Amino acid sequence: MIHIAIINGPNLNLLGKREPGIYGNQTFESYLEVLKKDYPQVQFDYFQSNHEGDLIDKIQAIGFDYEGIVLNAGGYTHTSIALGDCIRAVTTPVIEVHISDISQREPFRQVSMIAAACKATFAGFGMESYRKGVEALLALHNR
Repeated sequence: MIHIAIINGPNLNLLGKREPGIYGNQTFESYLEVLKKDYPQVQFDYFQSNHEGDLIDKIQAIGFDYEGIVLNAGGYTHTSIALGDCIRAVTTPVIEVHISDISQREPFRQVSMIAAACKATFAGFGMESYRKGVEALLALHNR
């Protein structure tokens, strides 16, 4: 069994309600059920927090034991040097994902403070960005 955590940052608990023109109408919980069905060999853990320190604590807690982390840091992507430092400090590979294409959004959203610490970034594929992150982790695991 491959252990992958999906970690979502601030305001992603509102998926399905929040700006559906950008983020769609699907809740993350319903999408997670699809991933679980499509990847029976993966044990998924899911964590969401609106607090930067909680995200760091979670990454530190699992970042030496899991096979991978799929991280959508939300707004902290563009501001958190601390998250980038945390990702660099752990041994578990981290894939950055975004539902929207941050390169086509407001200028302040076009800079990721965590991308250089992550193994890859997938953005602009809607919820399927998470699937791409999982696939990347599985490819790393199977090397």
